[in-house]
Amino acid sequence: MAKTYILDTNVLLQDPLALFSFDDNDVIIPAVVLEEVDSKKRYMDEIGRNAREVARLLDDLRGQGKLNEGVKLESGGNLIVELNHRSFEQMKKHYFESTNDNRILAVALNISLERSEDVVLVSKDALLRVKADALGLHSEDFLSDRIVQFDRMYQGYEESWLDPTKMDELFEKKQLPINEIHTNHKYPNHFYIFKDSANGTRSALAIMNVKGTHFQLFLKNHDSTWGIKPRNVQQKMALELLTREDIPLVTLVGKAGTGKTLLSLAAGLYQTEDLNRYKKLLVARPVVPMGKDIGYLPGEKDEKLRPWMQPIYDNLEYLFNTNKSGELEQILAGMSSIQVEALTYIRGRSIPDQFIIIDEAQNLTKHEVKTILTRVGEGSKIVLMGDPKQIDHPYLDEYTNGLTYVAERFKHLSESGHIKLEKGERSGLAQLAADLL
Repeated sequence: MAKTYILDTNVLLQDPLALFSFDDNDVIIPAVVLEEVDSKKRYMDEIGRNAREVARLLDDLRGQGKLNEGVKLESGGNLIVELNHRSFEQMKKHYFESTNDNRILAVALNISLERSEDVVLVSKDALLRVKADALGLHSEDFLSDRIVQFDRMYQGYEESWLDPTKMDELFEKKQLPINEIHTNHKYPNHFYIFKDSANGTRSALAIMNVKGTHFQLFLKNHDSTWGIKPRNVQQKMALELLTREDIPLVTLVGKAGTGKTLLSLAAGLYQTEDLNRYKKLLVARPVVPMGKDIGYLPGEKDEKLRPWMQPIYDNLEYLFNTNKSGELEQILAGMSSIQVEALTYIRGRSIPDQFIIIDEAQNLTKHEVKTILTRVGEGSKIVLMGDPKQIDHPYLDEYTNGLTYVAERFKHLSESGHIKLEKGERSGLAQLAADLL
């Protein structure tokens, strides 16, 4: 049975192509949604870009007919800009204030009372969906933009039981053909923790080779990288990916305190300063505040950026073992190969021969992360890291952010590696807070 989908503003501002995601069903955009989109089009961020893209798409469709009467979409459905169902009479019984959300609800309610087919309000706003449910309206979240569903996100490693004879063969030959063992993932640079099925205390760490044909026994110890030693097996895997010259893209996810930033900086400094593989170490992060923005900051660019970049400087102070105020600034001034900046200034750049670290990448949209990756020049390596469960961006979640998007889309390629860090190493209290709060 055909359905009628009514779109909330936040759906279009997150994904302008949502217009074409509803197959052969009718898609209705309330007039108030156009007003809200119009109010955002001058923003110089991702929301503003999406608002302008929505305007362009609707303008193109306008050339095919009158939007208020309905325009045929390639999917077989119709797109309608709704002007005739704005009456607030039915809503007055339940919600008195004529807010934009209530005006959208009024359109949905009036159409549902008039049409026989199923009418669905689509919104990223959970409270609007709750209000719709209270009115007896069918409402849904917009899920088409999710790269993964729920807890199926790629981890970069897996644990598996191995027959004792195969375990002996792995230790003897240092590798095993992939077709001899059943595994859930057969991606290049994927790690495996094999456990002896007869002797649970014996285990081996292996990695899939870049061709995806063999498990190779992982023997590297990584005793110390710029003074940092891995404290658990996931950190050992992460350091392997971070220090491999043949893997230009690494994604790291994990809770706060799992060592993502510290390991990446240590690996970057080691390869830039000690091995001279790269000319510079570039560290950047998006300027997205947690909680209420504190507004404009005084000073020159570097002074304005310092509060946003402070987590990076905290880790650099630990790596350089600085104790006095201003000591880190003196070290960085003498080491022109280290650059710390905000992602605001990356568009239009080309970045060759650099070790690039993008912190808090979970606050990036798909478009923004594409912009960043297309800046990477020849001979560079880029590390994207963050915690998908800690997102401050208003239109992103654990399953739609740029970090998750890159990890899933690149997992089958030999040029990339991914690890989910599980165990917090910052402190016992930090680990308890990450687990319990």
